[in-house]
Order: sequence, then structure tokens, then C-alpha cells
Amino acid sequence: MKLSLRKRRLAKAILLVLIVSVVVGIGRHSVMADWRTASREPTGIAPDLAMHDEAIVQVYAARAFNWRGYFGVHTWIAAKSTGASEFTVYEIIGWRAYYGGSALAVSNRAPDMRWFGAEPEVLADVRGDGVDEMIKRIHQAAHNYPYHENYRVWPGPNSNTFTAHVARAVPELALDLPPTAIGKDFIPGGIAAKTPSGTGVQVSLFGLLGVLAGFEEGVEINLLGLTFGLDFKDPAVKLPMAGRIGAS
Repeated sequence: MKLSLRKRRLAKAILLVLIVSVVVGIGRHSVMADWRTASREPTGIAPDLAMHDEAIVQVYAARAFNWRGYFGVHTWIAAKSTGASEFTVYEIIGWRAYYGGSALAVSNRAPDMRWFGAEPEVLADVRGDGVDEMIKRIHQAAHNYPYHENYRVWPGPNSNTFTAHVARAVPELALDLPPTAIGKDFIPGGIAAKTPSGTGVQVSLFGLLGVLAGFEEGVEINLLGLTFGLDFKDPAVKLPMAGRIGAS
């Protein structure tokens, strides 16, 4: 009897968490019906390069286009060497692979552009001494990404698999990818690796089932690509769809 009561309470708690995730996730995303008319304008959150000569690396995330944005985000990496007049943006774009090309896109677009209407946020920002060397490793890791010609929205490999792959090669970023970065737990070539921040370890079965523990990330459980977790460094609850609830 006691065991059954505990099971019912646990089921109710899980259901409540999922309801909260759905409600908050919907509140944080609006569907854009037509990608051709969705805004791709810069938002003004990137550094003004006329005022910043130093080397800069930033990682951005924005809700994915259309219904996919309820569940997850698209991430990308922007890098500017010392004295450079523009950013180089590294990202994976699925439609390029669907049409037989490489999914890896390297461009000089504005790093803070809206992702088909969705406003981006900065996940990591590193500047100054040593960053030029980091940029070299970012460039190398991006071109060594093993899934240039493969893309799956769920459970990966996708744009978030790529960002996590590059982050592992450049642990100075200390990147804590949000729980909405579906695909970040798809580990290239294995089932165990360092966390993207480089401050812990994770085990994952094809991005569908896994656990993660790291100083930056806290503790996460991945169930069918959905992340549940607790961040102790910057106190927050991590939920699917809703993302982080707590400290930024």
C-alpha cells in the first residue's frame, strides 16, 4: 500500500513537472508560419567591433524554427580574431545535408541575427589573451566534426551535437548548454565523454538515455532526448521545453 502511494505521488510529481515544462515552453516561443518572411535581423547584442579590437568567442542559442522551437534551440559559435573586422560563424544547418551537401556552414554573418524570428541569447563570451589560440582550435574542431553529411532533428546528430563537440575541444569556453539543446548528448563515436564544459563526465546511449555530472552543468538525466536536471553552481532547475528556471 505504501509503495503504491509513493508510486502515485511520484507519477503526479512527474506529470506536474511536464505540465510546467509545456506551459513555460509555449510561453517562451511563438511559431513563425513562413521561413521566407521570418526576421533574420541582428538584435544588437553582439559587441560593436569598432570598439573591440581584442579576440572574442561567443556561443549563441535561439529557439528553433516553427513547431520545433517548442522543444529545442539551435546553437552556433561566433569567433573574431584580434584586429579582425568581422565575426566568423560556425554552425550546422540541416537542410544543407538534406540536399546532399555539407551541413557545416562557415560564414561572416552577424552573430546576433534572429534565427528565423527567434531572438538569440549568449551562452558563453570569452575575450582577450589566449582567445586567438582558442579560435584556431575551434576552426579545427569544426572541420573535424564527423557528421558533416548527416543531420537528424532528434535525437541527433544536429546543430547542438556540433556545438557540444567543438566545446569539448575548447574547454576554456566552460559551456553549459541549455536543456533545450536537444542533441547535445549525442556523443560522436561512443557512449562516454567529457561534458561540453570539460568540467565533468557523461554517458549517453545515442542521445536517447544518459546521465551527466559536471561542475558547470550540475547533474542532468536524459530520457528520450529530454533533459531534466539541477544546476548547483548557478542555482536552477533544468526542464525540457521550458529550459532553465532559476539563475541565468
